[in-house]
Amino acid sequence: MVAPQFHHLAGRVWICPGDPDPEAVQAGVAVVVDKRGSVMIDAGQSPAHAREIQVALAAAGLPQPRWLVYTHHHWDHVWGACAWPGVEIVGHEAAVPLLRAEAARPWSHHYLDEQVRANPRLGPSFRARARAVDSWEDFAVLPPTRTFTDADELPVGVGLRHVGGRHAPDSTVVLVPDSGVMVLGDCFYPPPAHLRRPEDGLDLGLVRRLLHDDYHWYVSSHAEPMTAEQARSAVEDA
Repeated sequence: MVAPQFHHLAGRVWICPGDPDPEAVQAGVAVVVDKRGSVMIDAGQSPAHAREIQVALAAAGLPQPRWLVYTHHHWDHVWGACAWPGVEIVGHEAAVPLLRAEAARPWSHHYLDEQVRANPRLGPSFRARARAVDSWEDFAVLPPTRTFTDADELPVGVGLRHVGGRHAPDSTVVLVPDSGVMVLGDCFYPPPAHLRRPEDGLDLGLVRRLLHDDYHWYVSSHAEPMTAEQARSAVEDA
């Protein structure tokens, strides 16, 4: 696996792709740079991944964040949060009970093995978690400390909009209008693998409803960024 690296996308937005190996279940992250305080979008899949992201930030000459935004509550987007000191964690209100329930679980390699034996459909996700976390000693699942219902805007001109969807009830898109960038997270993806039915697919209709002339880049967590032209082409029949 290649060490994470940040690449400039547009305006104030830099992106750091995740591991392209689907078995790794590693989401990419983004940062919106601002001298008043930068915004990190998603936390990394584990404390180790978060620390690699921090090294990549420093290597690119980018500041450490003041805010950490969750696009949604799934583990590969939030499990690195406990390794981000001094940030305000921002997410949709629906994430709070979900992550409090996750925080109460007795996470360990033994527990992960037990869960997979009880429900083999959890195997891909839980085996990836076991590979991602080498030590549970200082691990914690952290709910957001700043929440919103429909929309929010951080003091640095970064907007948050709840869109929900089948992938996660708290799915949020992050809007950076001065850079022409919309970060989609996983909002249009099908449900997680252990909940997915054969007929479930990408919700391209959701993406079509999000398209706007002010945005030139659409960034999802597990794929290359799409230009506006690519996004419109992908959803034209949705």
